[in-house]
Amino acid sequence: MSSVIGIDFGTTNSVVTSLRPDGSVAVLRHDTAEVFRTVLCFWLDGEGRPRHAAGPRAIDAYLDDPFDSRLIMSMKSYLAQRSFSETRILGRSWNLEGLVSAFLGHLLAPFRDEVAGARVVVGRPVRFVGETADDAYGQERLVAGFAATGLPGVQVAYEPAAAGHRFAQTLDRPANVLVADFGGGTSDFSILRFDPGPPRRVTPLGHSGVGVAGDAFDYRIMDNVVSPLLGKGGTYRPWGNDLPIPPGWYVNFARWHLLSLMRAPKTLRDIADVARNAAEPERLAHLVSLIEDEAGYALYRAVSGAKAALSGAEHAPLTFRHGAFEVNAEIARTDFERWITPELQAIGSAVDAALTDAGMAPAQVDRVFLTGGSSLVPAVRRLFEDRFGAERVVAGGEFVSVAEGLALMGQE
Repeated sequence: MSSVIGIDFGTTNSVVTSLRPDGSVAVLRHDTAEVFRTVLCFWLDGEGRPRHAAGPRAIDAYLDDPFDSRLIMSMKSYLAQRSFSETRILGRSWNLEGLVSAFLGHLLAPFRDEVAGARVVVGRPVRFVGETADDAYGQERLVAGFAATGLPGVQVAYEPAAAGHRFAQTLDRPANVLVADFGGGTSDFSILRFDPGPPRRVTPLGHSGVGVAGDAFDYRIMDNVVSPLLGKGGTYRPWGNDLPIPPGWYVNFARWHLLSLMRAPKTLRDIADVARNAAEPERLAHLVSLIEDEAGYALYRAVSGAKAALSGAEHAPLTFRHGAFEVNAEIARTDFERWITPELQAIGSAVDAALTDAGMAPAQVDRVFLTGGSSLVPAVRRLFEDRFGAERVVAGGEFVSVAEGLALMGQE
């Protein structure tokens, strides 16, 4: 059997797997961790030479010196955006394919021997992130990033279909399976017909996706709890009349992959100008401090932690401090579920679209498999239980099922 490597290049986390000769799949670990954070950090060393690291080492490097380093997150969210061509980092121009390649180089470095000569299968969402996303362009740039890493000719497969292949290992009879894969940036759905065989047969029946997932849930907490403390919804009086503080600042601040836009000198000057005439200038001063001090990452971690806690509790604390700025709030799950109503509706519509694409009614779906971090959110699971019945809904492999399934697809 030729070797097969599955790579789930995710918005938030990435995972690498290998198909073993006995047909089992192993997650290739970094030290003891199955998942590898999809982040890059750039900095200059003591002799002024540019350096970069990925994953946990990138986070450590950034936290050691947030002022003189550059943290790159959510690269996958830009793949299908033609508006993103390049960015300058430490005086050098980087295109997105180059950033993806730099990250992959770190991700795959410990497994170089296993990857060499292997068949490599890479996942992609059904729909990439962004209202103007060009899905074909997104896949083209994804493949180009792998080619720049020395992996030309990778196979590309839908991520929910891959998770379905992993789930199919548990089936002993024919079944129509709806697979829902919730990543950081997208929620993707595939309906597949599995016949255990032998030989085992998998027939894709329908697909859909939407650029809404875990990051959007984080955004709702930021928007409702944190941003008002930073001036959102406030007013300023430049010419004797009250005007609303520009809401667009808080849209960018509350989204991981847009925060870098806030560091533009013009944006910081505009915020300072508004603060001089604001009803609560100290709130805008906190906003500037968080941006200039590169404290966004620590704040995002606190928000994501509160979101995760709400999956197991009716209430969760959100605490954060940076200088004079402090968040000390308790979030009720009922409020969180109300805030994410638009995202839940978008997910529900995408599920319906997958059923339409397959020409099926909910009653014709035998099993529903949920995977990915946001599948743990009770309101998300409830959406599927209401449509298909709790007895048909199962979950598992939240962070590794896509990568495991990619390796299995490579075998077939």
